[in-house]
Amino acid sequence: PPADAAAAILRIMVDEKEQAKAKAKAGEGEGGRGGLSEEEAAQYDRQIRLWGLEAQKRLRASRVLLVGLRGLGAEVAKNLILAGVKAVTLLDPQQVSPEDTQTQFLIPLGSVGKNRAEASLARARDLNPMVDVKADQESVERKPEEFFTRFDVVCVTCCSQEVLLKVDQICHKNGVKFFAGDVFGYHGYMFADLGGHEFVEEKTKPAKTSQSMEDRPDAKKAKLDFVETTMVKKRMTFCLLKEAFGITWSTEKGQAALKRTTPDYFLLRVLLKFRTEKGRDPALQACVEDAETLLQTRRGVLASLGVGADLIPDNFTSCCFSEMASVCAVVGGVLGQEIVKGNGIVECLAPS
Repeated sequence: PPADAAAAILRIMVDEKEQAKAKAKAGEGEGGRGGLSEEEAAQYDRQIRLWGLEAQKRLRASRVLLVGLRGLGAEVAKNLILAGVKAVTLLDPQQVSPEDTQTQFLIPLGSVGKNRAEASLARARDLNPMVDVKADQESVERKPEEFFTRFDVVCVTCCSQEVLLKVDQICHKNGVKFFAGDVFGYHGYMFADLGGHEFVEEKTKPAKTSQSMEDRPDAKKAKLDFVETTMVKKRMTFCLLKEAFGITWSTEKGQAALKRTTPDYFLLRVLLKFRTEKGRDPALQACVEDAETLLQTRRGVLASLGVGADLIPDNFTSCCFSEMASVCAVVGGVLGQEIVKGNGIVECLAPS
């Protein structure tokens, strides 16, 4: 009967939670610094079953700096705090604007004029009391190099190209994982610099079969069924953002790369140039003026890069204004996911 089936499912779920708690206790009893409490085991039960207890312990020992608390920053903060990192520092010197209240769900109503990081702090902490969440109102430009070395991951949003390049170089030099992202209207991007990153990849190959198997009538089918899965360790070296922005497109190698490069790369260069020159993003309140400025900026940027002006159509300006909550959710989901898994299921967050 349905009632019996529901009761059986409930018993299974309870048993699985008890097993997760027992595993966490066992890990804690081994004396590891990353041991999880019973409360944490219950909170992260689904994640532990997904990527294992050891991976969750590494995640639980990681500290993240998140720069920029607009709509995208709020999405990334939510995803990291719910995932269960050790600590998140929210850094933003700007005040809450009326536009922020449309996309930034961590900011309560009536917070216009307050600091964005401080206004986001209470709701961010409520997401997961087991994560140490702090607010920092100082500008990222004023932070010394040693400040960034306190973290395992730095994620930067809402910053100028100059700041992005500077912070990425500091992180790359000190072995800190660097991520960046932004949302401009319907457009969004993310960048990752994990330095020299090692990861494990599954490889499958047909298994060897015996002569007796090959002589059987169904040998052909058997050959398809018998495969071996091996784990292969690989290493990838990520480029600096400076290198990604320093490509010479006029060379033969650059022309070959141009065929594989999405026009969104060049659109990002235009939008970052606008941000640098104006000190802000394109605004709906000045849409006519900003649209004309964007067209002029496009011509200058594409000419300086040595690529054709037709890479970005004239109507691109209609899709670059303001942050959209739905786009923030998508880009923030991808960015948060990449920070957590880092191409190796939370390996990138493991403290060295």
